[in-house]
Amino acid sequence: MFLYVGRVSVTLAPSSPSSTGLPVTRRRTRVLALPEARWALVSLVAFLLGLAADLGGASPWISGVLYAVAYVSGGWEPALEGLRALREKTLDVDLLMIVAALGAAAIGQVLDGALLIVIFATSGALEALATARTADSVRGLLDLAPTTATRVTDGGEETVPTAELAVGDVLLVRPGERIGADGTVQDGVSEADQATITGESLPVVKRPGDEVFAGTLNGTGALRVRVDRDPKDSVIARIVALVEEASRTKAPTQLFIEKIEQRYAVGVVVATLAVFGIPLAFGENLTDALLRAMTFMIVASPCAVVLATMPPLLSAIANAGRHGVLVKSAVAMERLGEIDAAALDKTGTLTEGTPEVTAVRPLPGSGLDEDALLALAASAEHPSEHPLARAVVAAAQARNLPLAPAADFTALPGRGITATVDGRVVTVGRAEATDTTDGETVIRVTRDGTPVGTLALTDRLRHDAPAATADLAALTGTAPVLLTGDNERAAARVATATGLTDVRAGLLPEDKVNAVRDLHTDGRKVLFVGDGVNDAPALAAAHAGVAMGRAGSDLALETADAVVVRDELAAVPAVVRLSRTARRLVLQNLVIAGTAITVLVLWDLIGHLPLPLGVAGHEGSTVLVGLNGLRLLRESAWRSGGPQDTQG
Repeated sequence: MFLYVGRVSVTLAPSSPSSTGLPVTRRRTRVLALPEARWALVSLVAFLLGLAADLGGASPWISGVLYAVAYVSGGWEPALEGLRALREKTLDVDLLMIVAALGAAAIGQVLDGALLIVIFATSGALEALATARTADSVRGLLDLAPTTATRVTDGGEETVPTAELAVGDVLLVRPGERIGADGTVQDGVSEADQATITGESLPVVKRPGDEVFAGTLNGTGALRVRVDRDPKDSVIARIVALVEEASRTKAPTQLFIEKIEQRYAVGVVVATLAVFGIPLAFGENLTDALLRAMTFMIVASPCAVVLATMPPLLSAIANAGRHGVLVKSAVAMERLGEIDAAALDKTGTLTEGTPEVTAVRPLPGSGLDEDALLALAASAEHPSEHPLARAVVAAAQARNLPLAPAADFTALPGRGITATVDGRVVTVGRAEATDTTDGETVIRVTRDGTPVGTLALTDRLRHDAPAATADLAALTGTAPVLLTGDNERAAARVATATGLTDVRAGLLPEDKVNAVRDLHTDGRKVLFVGDGVNDAPALAAAHAGVAMGRAGSDLALETADAVVVRDELAAVPAVVRLSRTARRLVLQNLVIAGTAITVLVLWDLIGHLPLPLGVAGHEGSTVLVGLNGLRLLRESAWRSGGPQDTQG
């Protein structure tokens, strides 16, 4: 674990209801809406203008005023925080950095001090932005659940806020509406798209006695649902709670900083006072003693240490971004390299999350071959918007099969569709569960009441899934765990194709979290890869989380430490290898920075370190570690390493 000098002081306002009692829809927090970001920007701009004035030979008054603006705008908040900590009888890095910057200015090294302030302010702004965006996404999750529902009463129906629903209420859910509460179907047949909760790639048939979840989308049938859980205890509400809880406890790096910053700050302050006071007590000139003490504070300042850690990690972030992986922070990049176990979602992660026709099976005696059967089914399904229907039509179009016009189209909720094609009544609907094998979804085609064949559909496996799982197994020393809300047969099919043996199917979001926490309990640092709302709690609970970006939910994208924009699963082990390379460079840089600080400090204490030489040595070591970190910007850094690069 490495040192990051940073802070979080953003305050998140609670979500307030509107005058109607309904939740207010909020936009994503803009960067400049955060005061930390605005002050950091002012500080950075003032510093750059001051540097330009310095280099351009302008009047020292101009650069001096600009540097002063950089000091005040970037330093007032950490100074205030440091003074508050001092009032509580603690000394932290916030105050130490400000004192070091002011000390540098006091002896004429204004540029050094301004640079420290800018680095510190920018770090705080990035932390504040990450915190605010996570809070935005958690609040946005509540938009999945409808704000009102239709409650059935003795006198008819009434529209009520979902927050007022009680256990035992009966709801009417019309076609195309979102279900208002967790409950059990009392009457009606339909299909529910519950991918946001369970991760199932296809809508699930719902009949009396089946469980439904708040926020899931009803299909073409009407349902009467008995409310079984209070709205605040619904699955989607528990997802919100789990994400918030895990986000609050996810930063061991910050805990590490809190453990060492007090000792470091006290040590440097005490040493600086000693360097000033002891020679003064033995008769040294006041100016010389002060100059020696300020030189000591400058060369002992953590600027070089901060830059020792950030350039490698930020360069790795930039390199990963060029290859379609957005890593959200230096801390996130560091954590990716620490993982020693992996857990993967199925739908949308190992698979593409969309069904495709994998087999066309005409029945003997039907008089149809594969193309004729597929064309017949696609002609009947063409008017439908159901995911299975779209897959059948796409398969027929891929074979360039002509489609006949369909008349008298009728959707039968939970059973399929019926249409007239070329004067024949064609029905396409799901086969019985006993007819499915190997995780397939099988639909049966009948013509004029006579079965003529079946079509098998499966969720398409990503082409790079087997290689990616093998790479992750090599990197962590153990095969990844498959965690999915889908059924066991579908999970087993994907596991067989990817070489996974630890398969856990039928999981709700909280079950995935528990599985990740169980691995943590065993001493593992878990990488979780997922894409849906149902994956967000596990992404937050994992040591590091990666979301698939193209079809990923907003909450998953905000909760994850990294996002694979191009949906290339092979990029996941690649970014883990890049992170490990960055961590090795961080170690190298810390050795360089630590050695430079030690030599300069000892020189100042034992001999007489001239101020210009002290500044040159301090800044020289800073530049050196910065350039060393920038090596990770090279294209070869992404390709370097391989599956043999085990945990380091």
